[in-house]
Amino acid sequence: MLAKRIIPCLDVKDGQTVKGINFVNLTYAGDPVELGMKYSEAGADELVFLDITASHEKRSTFVDVVKRIALNINIPFTVGGGISSVDHVEQLLNAGADKISINSSALKNPQLITDIANRFGNQVCVVAIDAKFEDTKWQCYINGGRKAIDKTLFEWAKEAQDRGAGEILFTSMNHDGVKSGYAIEPLRCLHDYLSIPIIASGGAGSVNDFVEVFQMAKIDAALAASLFHYGEIEIPILKQELHKNGIPVRLT
Repeated sequence: MLAKRIIPCLDVKDGQTVKGINFVNLTYAGDPVELGMKYSEAGADELVFLDITASHEKRSTFVDVVKRIALNINIPFTVGGGISSVDHVEQLLNAGADKISINSSALKNPQLITDIANRFGNQVCVVAIDAKFEDTKWQCYINGGRKAIDKTLFEWAKEAQDRGAGEILFTSMNHDGVKSGYAIEPLRCLHDYLSIPIIASGGAGSVNDFVEVFQMAKIDAALAASLFHYGEIEIPILKQELHKNGIPVRLT
């Protein structure tokens, strides 16, 4: 059985790591390079860097920050935010990224998923989906959760897979930053519906939340931000507890 992955996420705005609740009320959480080094040394399996206002502000991800993080870590590194072309993907891969994450640009131009997969391989393309449960369905949002779009979670995830996505990173906007646990039901449905890995995001508040999402939703990786940024859970301790609960993880 493949080891389950623990992935710290660096939401970056103006070159600094921030964290909010339900995608608003952002507060400063630290320097992204220093945090990336800390998590790499602590045994994180991967790192995700998201330039969270790039799409809304219609600009590209900070390549210089990507370079600095890549030079200081030794784990796989996914970059997202404002990525709208194959050339931009190539630029980020050359800067040190291992994978790229697309969200708003993929919903606006689904062909981009196929173009990236054909050029660099499916494993490079992570499709991130921000969705909110409202009116009995999981509604997809773009531009950092600012604008609803005419797609729902499951139909869009299936289309993304069919177009060549290598992984789905699903963030429940209802759970984001609330620390009441992950969105187990839709994550389990995604796992059952798709054949590619699913990364859970939004809602981690305790070690037990990680145990539950792996045991109940059967997903491949769990992402969290503020818990790690503010030292509420240490990655080595988290992995030891997962191991005790029979969840396969890479122990350092």
